[in-house]
Amino acid sequence: MKIGIVIPAHNEEQYLPTCLQSVQRAIQELRDYHVEVLVVLDSCMDQSRSIVQEYQVNWIECNYACVGKARDLGIRYLITQGVTWIACTDADSHVNPDWLVCQMQHQPTDAICGIVMLDDFSHLSMLKKQRYLSHYQDQMNHQHIHGANLSFTVDAYIQAGGFEPTPCHEDVLLIQKFIKQYCHITWSNLVRVTTSSRLIARAPQGLSHFLNEL
Repeated sequence: MKIGIVIPAHNEEQYLPTCLQSVQRAIQELRDYHVEVLVVLDSCMDQSRSIVQEYQVNWIECNYACVGKARDLGIRYLITQGVTWIACTDADSHVNPDWLVCQMQHQPTDAICGIVMLDDFSHLSMLKKQRYLSHYQDQMNHQHIHGANLSFTVDAYIQAGGFEPTPCHEDVLLIQKFIKQYCHITWSNLVRVTTSSRLIARAPQGLSHFLNEL
């Protein structure tokens, strides 16, 4: 199995170094697998490209301002490089050291929906924190879907037609297509990612929107 990691980034210079460090550590924890990392720089006007170059990670650029199109672009590029398993995360997130190890432990499966943890609760009101914790299921067989922690086989992705070219909810739409084509989906809380709890969104109606609406 050849693994491809896709990281879309839109002006993420603040978070990108931590993201790339965590991904590199996760790769080091994995044995006997070839892993390709690709950052998709989407309409970046900051220092994101310089950071990616500093970490010697492969990158491509686009001007979509659309996370669904950016993810799909990166995945289809990695498919041409021969990857058979795709792992998605986001530039404002950092993965656990055993992120890839746990994905391999869940094989065989068509897709894995992992969970995300918020990096900081301090700027959230007590009510927002309580509502979030009461909503979120940190357990196996949860039903949460996050583009920041989503992985799948290339075969399932191609059969589903890929991510929809939408600025949000591309992750949910993909899983819905997987379900319709009877893919085996693993809902795991062992595959873990920590993500930004910022309230100013990059993607409309994403996690920031959810936090604001609590």
